[in-house]
Amino acid sequence: MSSPLALEYRRLALADTGRTLAYARLRQAVQNLIDRGVLKPGQALPSERDLCQQLSLSRVTVRRALAALVEAGLLTQRHGAGSFVAERIQRSFSRLTSFTDDLRERGLNPRSEFLERSVGEVTPDEAMALNLSPGSAVLRIHRVRYGGDAPLAVERTVVPQALLPDPMSVVDSLYEALQPHGHRPVRALQHLRAVALDADTARLLQLPPGSPGLLIERRAFLADGRVVESTRSFYRGDAYDFVAELHSD
Repeated sequence: MSSPLALEYRRLALADTGRTLAYARLRQAVQNLIDRGVLKPGQALPSERDLCQQLSLSRVTVRRALAALVEAGLLTQRHGAGSFVAERIQRSFSRLTSFTDDLRERGLNPRSEFLERSVGEVTPDEAMALNLSPGSAVLRIHRVRYGGDAPLAVERTVVPQALLPDPMSVVDSLYEALQPHGHRPVRALQHLRAVALDADTARLLQLPPGSPGLLIERRAFLADGRVVESTRSFYRGDAYDFVAELHSD
């Protein structure tokens, strides 16, 4: 019995009235099956050898198609294990949640690799973002956020020390550390834009320099209007989808 991928590839071949290259047709067939949910996140593709046999394609053609899908963020490759549909995490812009909450909801194991947890005097830019007076003390937290073994984001956070005294109290979720002090935020403003990851950020995310990423800048507020958090996060562009639900007036 032919596999869904083989059937989709042959369907595209029959419908092709132009001169589409075989590797591009295979790439499109895989993408179509991912878009339709036939190939699911984390699912393994047939081996290169099996694809060559099923589709009567050369190894060079199959490898070129798989490389294009990896570059587009649709597949991941694990040495010695093969090619897998990329796991993409959806985050909603309509709910104020933490990175830790989002991953736990999806059954993933969130953890952090801390590059900095310190206290210092607020800089002019930080004072403006947090509405603080010059000379105020702030916590600075710089970390790589993981889902299981995969690095997903690099995050720099600044918090007024008056709202969270000890930077070492942040273990997983910043919001969980703020909760006992009564300072969990109730609303936030976020700005998102596409970026090319610089060399240092790409290295921390185990990606080539210049890889596509998403920069999110968040300011979170308490009920009384005080700013409790200013965060800049660089997310892997191949691992995240951000979703906003819209309503008409």
